[in-house]
Amino acid sequence: MQRDHVTYEPSPEQVRACRMADFAAYCAGRTHRPLQGWAALYGWSTESAAEFWRLLLDYLAPLHHGDAARVITDSRVEYARFFPDLYLNYAENLLRTPDGEPVDKIVLSAIEEGGGSQHYTRSDLRRASLGLACGLRDLGIGIGSRICALARNDANAIIACLGSTSLGASWSSVSPDLGPDSILSRFQALEPELLFANTHLRLQGQKRPAGARVRQLLEQIPSIGTLVLLDEDALDFEPGVTVLRLSQLVTRPPLESFVRVPFNQPLFTLFSSGTTGAPKCIVHGHGGTLLEHLKELVLHTALRPDDSICYVTSTGWMMWNWLISGLATGARVVVHDGSVSWPEPDSLLQTLAANEVTVFGTSPAYLRFLQDSEIIARERIQWPALRAILCTGSIVYDDQYDFVERAFGTLPLQSISGGSDIIGCFALGNPMLPVHRGQAQCISLGLDVRARDGERNLDHGTGELVCINPFPSRPVGLHADPGGQRFHEAYFAQHEGVWTHGDLIELTECGGARILGRSDGVLNIRGIRIGPAEIYGIVGRLEPVIESMAVDMQDLSVPGGRKLVLLVVLRAGVTLDRSLTFAIKRELKNKAGMTHVPDLILQVQELPQTHNGKRSERAVQDLLNGRRPRNLAAIKNPETLRALLAHRALKIESELLERAPGT
Repeated sequence: MQRDHVTYEPSPEQVRACRMADFAAYCAGRTHRPLQGWAALYGWSTESAAEFWRLLLDYLAPLHHGDAARVITDSRVEYARFFPDLYLNYAENLLRTPDGEPVDKIVLSAIEEGGGSQHYTRSDLRRASLGLACGLRDLGIGIGSRICALARNDANAIIACLGSTSLGASWSSVSPDLGPDSILSRFQALEPELLFANTHLRLQGQKRPAGARVRQLLEQIPSIGTLVLLDEDALDFEPGVTVLRLSQLVTRPPLESFVRVPFNQPLFTLFSSGTTGAPKCIVHGHGGTLLEHLKELVLHTALRPDDSICYVTSTGWMMWNWLISGLATGARVVVHDGSVSWPEPDSLLQTLAANEVTVFGTSPAYLRFLQDSEIIARERIQWPALRAILCTGSIVYDDQYDFVERAFGTLPLQSISGGSDIIGCFALGNPMLPVHRGQAQCISLGLDVRARDGERNLDHGTGELVCINPFPSRPVGLHADPGGQRFHEAYFAQHEGVWTHGDLIELTECGGARILGRSDGVLNIRGIRIGPAEIYGIVGRLEPVIESMAVDMQDLSVPGGRKLVLLVVLRAGVTLDRSLTFAIKRELKNKAGMTHVPDLILQVQELPQTHNGKRSERAVQDLLNGRRPRNLAAIKNPETLRALLAHRALKIESELLERAPGT
């Protein structure tokens, strides 16, 4: 089968009915020239881009006030601000009732592993969120307050988020199953005033305590003055702060009005993967988040009020923020908490089918699990409502398109790719286009994405993913970076003037894109991005270890298609035996979580370094994945790469030895 084999082709009726076509007609009737296809909606000049975003704001019509005449303040991506004279509130737009929505319509369904569920109408959700907001206001929470949450993916987390952001506070959340050190490294820098927390999590039918993580946060973040418990369990320690329960606060008289804030007021703080140190705190604004999410949900995903959408995620992944924005479209949002394969391997699919989910979002790791388990959904599940599958978190391999076609039937598998850095997507689906095997269907509307090859920005070809025009979901900055120096170094220092994302991308002739992996050292294991610095900080505290290096290696036999490989240099006379291997894995599991535990640990004598003394993860990454290192000339000790090629545990094909440096 050819790599560009078309796995799905929309019918003319589907194309005519989709909201992207409506938007094209809307734009064509309001611009000075008709739009020549969808290519005209990206790659524009700054002036034309401003026209696009103004039209989009008008078409989507979020609740706001102020003057929308000034769209972009600067033509430079790094310094541009959008709609500086506009005021809105994210939560207000999610909780407003669309015209014609029945009063008894369910807009949120929260499902637990095993099938238990809670359902909320919009009035239920609005009443609970604004009751909470009233209680938070009495605690002093307001514009500029920073709130953190250690939260499961259930309805209470969404209520806590909407109640907080109704007041103009900013929100940050992670899942309780993250390791304690990883949680602390994310929340400590924010100095939050208030912490929402679950005291337990559910997994594989068991209730697992999370109180120790809550205790650590309270002990090591003195700024937290109030703890709001999201469940009804009792604490097994004396917290030393004011303790309330969500169930107490949601019954308060609802807040009478939302607090509208400037378009770029901080809304969400998300976290980078910690490539070279502690995770960056990436700050996103109310307006940019809402406008980008509505564009992606309404146009690219074609989400309608009669749809039900579920993206299987945790509260620590940006897809959670993206998913709850679906409330603003009138569609029903379905969240899932717990294991996807308990009590049966196909339990998640059974549950989503029973809840008539129409748009199902997942990861390549879960698709690989289904494939390896030989679960052919259409042979065992009646799921007529399903019309699209979205997939992100890591590379969607070509054979997974074939599997989806076989397991679910002829429907679009839409590969979407972006990240926490932009709280949205650079490449994603398009209901007007066919799905080509192995490709995201198109570049996100309004974003001029190119493949950077040296000094050239390519329209077609392979290179680093860059965006050369301003876009509203660009972060408003990094927390505790008043001069913007860290923000500049993170995204603009490598290629001056353009956003450099850290992904390798191939832009195809048919207008699609293939994401080829990371170019910045971030690892992608089972769909979860991992910063090597978190691993190094934990392993480096073990007495036998001098230094270590973590890379990911393609292996289609493991979930997600990539495995984590850890190289360790040990003290003289120490050998990596079974006991030390287990000790390293145990320490990583306890301190950071299972996602940070390597599939393979190898002892090496030395790590490859460049001539200026920097370790080169890139050279090892290339070599272990069957590529000649791109920076080979910069490696001062190429014998370290020869040693890796000869290592039996890596099972590298013999012909690669012929291309190895020095052989």
